Amino acid sequence: MSRIMDDTEQWPEIEKAAIQKRRELVLQGSVIDKRISSYGGLATSLYNLTLLNYLEVSQCPSLTEIHEDIQHLTNLQSLVLCRNKLASIPNVIGNLKSLKVLDLSVNNLRVLPEGMAQLRELNSLNVSCNSLEVLPQGLNQCTKLSTINLSKNHITCFPADFYSERLDLLSTLVASDNDIVELSGDIHKLAALKVLDLSNNKLIEVPSELSDCPKLKEINFKGNKLSDKRLEKMVNGCQTKSILEYLRSKAKIRQADDGGDVDSGCSTDKKKRQHQRKKKEKVEDEQDEVEELNKMVVRILHISDAPTAITVKVSAEVKEVRPYLVCCVVRGMNLKPGNALKRFLVAQTKLHDDLCGKRTIATIATHDVQLLRCPLVYGVKPPTQLKIVPLGRKEMTAVELIRLLQLEADELRKQKKRQNVTGLHKYLQLLQGKPFYPCLTDAEEHVISFPPITNSEKTKIKKSTKELFLEVTSATSLQTCKDVMDALIAKMAELNKFTAEHKEEAGSDGEGGDSPQQPVASSETSSELIIQQVRTVDQDGNLRVVYPSKTDLLKDIGNLTVIW
Repeated sequence: MSRIMDDTEQWPEIEKAAIQKRRELVLQGSVIDKRISSYGGLATSLYNLTLLNYLEVSQCPSLTEIHEDIQHLTNLQSLVLCRNKLASIPNVIGNLKSLKVLDLSVNNLRVLPEGMAQLRELNSLNVSCNSLEVLPQGLNQCTKLSTINLSKNHITCFPADFYSERLDLLSTLVASDNDIVELSGDIHKLAALKVLDLSNNKLIEVPSELSDCPKLKEINFKGNKLSDKRLEKMVNGCQTKSILEYLRSKAKIRQADDGGDVDSGCSTDKKKRQHQRKKKEKVEDEQDEVEELNKMVVRILHISDAPTAITVKVSAEVKEVRPYLVCCVVRGMNLKPGNALKRFLVAQTKLHDDLCGKRTIATIATHDVQLLRCPLVYGVKPPTQLKIVPLGRKEMTAVELIRLLQLEADELRKQKKRQNVTGLHKYLQLLQGKPFYPCLTDAEEHVISFPPITNSEKTKIKKSTKELFLEVTSATSLQTCKDVMDALIAKMAELNKFTAEHKEEAGSDGEGGDSPQQPVASSETSSELIIQQVRTVDQDGNLRVVYPSKTDLLKDIGNLTVIW
């Protein structure tokens, strides 16, 4: 174990928390990281704060281990140790009997401690973006688990005891981007499952028993090479209801084939039925392929070679705050019909929670191009000088906004008697202790984006929006921004196709649409997306990055074809 520092003078946050008997403590960012590097770890006095029920230590690459004294913080309900370089977690973590939220995402973990099975109050577990190959036995003893995120690891299978009726509250299971080769038919034992994401794994089959999960509303098996090609097409189309019905029908056919075939005559009849069924499925597959070819206009994403109309100038000061930015313009996104806008906003929220690591890794912002006043500048402002009209609110400074959100968060905790908060409130800690805040301003010096907190009401997208300006910022890396933007555009293409194929009526969700009698436009005119490049330059006009470049948007994604 590395040397642990016990000098409270060098850790004023810990000293203040002790004096004020605080129940929340956030240690985050480069200042904390330098202390950890200099003194060989966290101050031992941290583990004397036994009143804490929320502890976060994040964005500290020098933090490679957690001392076993963590077990003394027995009142902890939320422990967030994300975006460090942790190689292990002590087994004594199982002594934190009150723990409800455990976030170990974006670290270097290869194994999880078996002591985790003792966390009987655990509700949310996030171990995404690590190097895990297996899960510990006994997770089914954490009977209050509701959400598990295992994405972006090297897991090959779930433990046999994971499929258990004891996990009767588990509603969300995200295990995308792993090496999972098999999903057991016992998956149906997870009766509360609503969301299952196993995209980008190595599955060949999807068990028909999945259709027996009574509450399942959203499934994702994209990026797997399924042997059943009809099922694979449904998967690529995100047709959860159709997938479950198909799996249910396959189960019934199998039951019918297995029942009553006693003598050889019955066996012959069975073979004939199987042959006829396979022949019928082959014909249907060929028909589907023809239909897909006829819809090829839906599958095409154009990259514009024309000179960009929008350029973003990046100031030198952002280097110390949030240095990475990529942008582009998207035309052809149909947000008017039915719930199209709502689906897009929900998809953006999911990307924030998953790929963006709850905005700790990256943040997405969207604007209506028609409401932009170019040129745009990405820079920083002191909190007292950054003024914005936040979505759904009146104009205020960043200081006033953060204070208001903090008050709202405290009130929410009192009302709901729980540690977690929702909405913008859960991102407040991302700016704690920063002397400058990042922002995107327009030609009139109005702040239109304040990452990672909010956009401006001035450029808010609506149902009538025809062109979108997309912006992704990050403190992690430029490639992170590009990866998130790739995923966002792919999702937009998928949603646009869905909108075109489902004849919803405009304005049916009651926000800014046309008359309910006006149907959606045909797929031939509404599904094609056109992506226009946006360049970011430094203060001297030198090119920093252009998106998309020839090396972006290369991933082969279902209904998306890139034309350069």
